[in-house]
Amino acid sequence: MKALSVIFLVFILAVIVLADVGELPLSIRALYRFSYGDKVGHFILFGLLNFFLTRAFLSSQPNPRRKRVAVSTGLILALFIALEEWSQQFFSTRTFDLLDLAASFLGVLLGGWLAWKGKK
Repeated sequence: MKALSVIFLVFILAVIVLADVGELPLSIRALYRFSYGDKVGHFILFGLLNFFLTRAFLSSQPNPRRKRVAVSTGLILALFIALEEWSQQFFSTRTFDLLDLAASFLGVLLGGWLAWKGKK
């Protein structure tokens, strides 16, 4: 799970950087062509990222306090997501959107909850 977390994190960071410079590949832009497609993307991507990260952190500690790990991971990720969304106002190719932020946060909540409630 650790390797998957790192790979997925690098993928998301690459997508963010490519979007910031206006070079998002057509294959990824196509996913956003339907109504609220970007919101669905935020929900799924950040939900998966939090799920993978939380599972990795839970498995890397002996007898962890599962709820504390899940909440801490989600809060830290939510902070980075908020900073990234806020930073979009400084790029001409990006648009700050509170609905994107809300979709991201909802994904983080669901991903963290699934990781916390999953197999121990």
